[in-house]
Amino acid sequence: MAALPQISHYPLRWKALIVLGATNLMFAQSVGVVGIGLPSMQHDLGMSDASRQWVVTAYGLAFGGLLLLGGRISDFAGRKRVFIIGLGGFALASGLGGLAVNEFMLVFSRGLQGMFAALVAPTVLSLLTYMFIDIKERSKAFGVYGATAGMGSATGLMLGGFLTEYASWRWTLLISLPMALLMMVGAVMWFPDPHPSGDRRYDLPGALLSTLGLFSLVYGLSQIGGKNPSWSTAFPWIGLAALLIILFFIWENRSSHPLLPLFILMNRNRGGAYLTSLLIATSWLSMFLFLSYYFQVALKLSPVQNGLMFLPFATGMVISATIASKLLPKYGPRFLPLIGIVLAVIALTLFSQLELSSSYAAHVLPGMLIGSLGVSFIMVPLSSVALFGVGAHDSGVASGVLTMVGALGGAVGLAVLNTIASMKTTTYAAAAGVSEKDPAAQLAGYTTAFAWTAGFVAIAGVVWLVMIRMSKADMAIDTKAASDIVAVEV
Repeated sequence: MAALPQISHYPLRWKALIVLGATNLMFAQSVGVVGIGLPSMQHDLGMSDASRQWVVTAYGLAFGGLLLLGGRISDFAGRKRVFIIGLGGFALASGLGGLAVNEFMLVFSRGLQGMFAALVAPTVLSLLTYMFIDIKERSKAFGVYGATAGMGSATGLMLGGFLTEYASWRWTLLISLPMALLMMVGAVMWFPDPHPSGDRRYDLPGALLSTLGLFSLVYGLSQIGGKNPSWSTAFPWIGLAALLIILFFIWENRSSHPLLPLFILMNRNRGGAYLTSLLIATSWLSMFLFLSYYFQVALKLSPVQNGLMFLPFATGMVISATIASKLLPKYGPRFLPLIGIVLAVIALTLFSQLELSSSYAAHVLPGMLIGSLGVSFIMVPLSSVALFGVGAHDSGVASGVLTMVGALGGAVGLAVLNTIASMKTTTYAAAAGVSEKDPAAQLAGYTTAFAWTAGFVAIAGVVWLVMIRMSKADMAIDTKAASDIVAVEV
């Protein structure tokens, strides 16, 4: 075997990882925190049910619509600079939302949060790829990334319950302000400052087409993701999104300096990782929503208790991420996610069997622990494969694609699975002669949604098995990332 090339590692990478992990935790946490505080926001600011949804939609529109452009900006403008500016903007937007005196101010601040998060999120993954270039270290780094994402999703619900019940909904937004400022200080001290290289001309037509297309898609999906789907509103927007995205790919194929170089998607392994991520996100984010509903309807839990029920999931993710980061260098990325997918299908199948008489300890906790152990076995190898071999010039936009498919998967999952659950609830209520708000009718919808999520995860397993061909030897070292290390300035 040929000897691996001599490489130099960025010396402050482990300290920088603390900042990146904390940032990922904050972003994942902010979604659950605000969701729990939404009813209190609505009451205090006199918002209608329709306008309340915009607190969520405004963030999703800005975040999902601007991810590709945010990733490319980080490639061209410098990742350290973009990270600090993005976090500063996120902090200011969080402060503005926490001080909101009316509906417009709150919704506007959430849109700003989403816009600046779209700058930072691809930069986090890009910096991880840039600083950790051999498989052992990169596995550990992505283990931290995966654990903090899962912990943020779970602890956000818990933190949101505590803040809403014992402080104020305003703190569900204000809490991000000191966290973001602290991470900005860490970035100044510990982040590398690589010189952007290669062609740095912006693809303005591509940026316009992709942004408008993703805006339209996220907005259309949001119209069928609530409790009262608006199909007549959703379909025109989804149709417009399809047209714009087709035009975007036609343009990218002809552009001399594309926003999204198509080689990123055309690589078999990366394409398989992106598609798997889409399917997993479709299922996994919806699981949190329907379990939260179940805790409220069947177990009659308060917001604080509801959040605490997810704590074992966060703990399990920390354990499984540590294990996955050690197994990936030994066995490679191809088969490890399949173990995680099997565990996830088992967990979701257990949830599909829940009844009104089920107890948390005997019927919910086992599935939660099994699922938490499985999810990191999926996400740690998936992230490594999705960003392997891209190179520094395009790692930001490649990271943006991975984050984008996760965000779109969540939006698709909430839209589709909420519709499936609602239809089942309606059918059950009509057959049983009860109201659609009857707990038994609601539970029938939730358990049906869990069964569908198990099916989506199983399909993700087939996609991974068929498309991923990367071996342990193939990803021993990311030579493209290694060749870029020489451009680092501490």
